[in-house]
Amino acid sequence: MAFMRYYRGLPQGETTAEEFRAWLSQFDADGDGRISREELEEALRSLNLWFAWWKAREAMRAVDANRNGAVDGDEMGRLYAFAHKHLHLKMNQLEE
Repeated sequence: MAFMRYYRGLPQGETTAEEFRAWLSQFDADGDGRISREELEEALRSLNLWFAWWKAREAMRAVDANRNGAVDGDEMGRLYAFAHKHLHLKMNQLEE
């Protein structure tokens, strides 16, 4: 018997940066406070986005400034902006 893991969805309507971070943190499988490409892919898949693997790869290329393979620190604000612009998620004015 397979077990399904259920994630809380993004809040309806416009999402603040803090709500986005809180939502994304549930996909931090190893609890290190950073989001890897695989964790980001899982988050995008939970939104039923097509080509989640490709979008996660493109997001990492765009926002991982220090090229450590994870979104951490100030890069979270860049991911928020990327999600707003390229994934067409409803976001409030950018806050960092």
